[in-house]
Amino acid sequence: MKKSIAIFAAAAVLLSSAALAQSVGEKTGVNSALGISPSTADFVKEAAISDMMEIESSKIAQQKGSAEEKKFAGQMITDHGKTSSELKSMVGSGDVKAEIPAALDSSSQSKLDKLRNAKPEDFSGQYDSMQVSAHKDAVSLFERYAKGGDNPKLKDWAGKTLPALQHHLEMAQQMEKNRK
Repeated sequence: MKKSIAIFAAAAVLLSSAALAQSVGEKTGVNSALGISPSTADFVKEAAISDMMEIESSKIAQQKGSAEEKKFAGQMITDHGKTSSELKSMVGSGDVKAEIPAALDSSSQSKLDKLRNAKPEDFSGQYDSMQVSAHKDAVSLFERYAKGGDNPKLKDWAGKTLPALQHHLEMAQQMEKNRK
């Protein structure tokens, strides 16, 4: 028991530095597990990469997916294209001080490559589970920023965007369930 308390205390000390907690925490999932709001820079980066990933994976689904996946993919391209434009607009106007990444990170690119190279019989399983996982992550990210983000305009936008992401998650879960 004392060992657990010591480990928890050490973790709390390490996470108390805002810059360290935000960047390392977002990368490792620690912030999500602890319910800590991401920094504005991390939120913008993660949201932008998420949008890019949704759009690109859904373009593949429109070619390789079932009718249900193609319909879902069309909505993902439309909805995530809209949020991507809104985010770029807030950053471009100077309302949000952050950088939008120009490309996917290596982890997302690897997932996209795997999806692109999936055999037809494996595609649905990969795409559907990817969508469930990605939307769980997005809901967590947006919930945490909407509750504790430090940029009021971005915080408000995250809160307004959250219901659509929750709906996407429900749709992805239903799509995965229908496949089984």
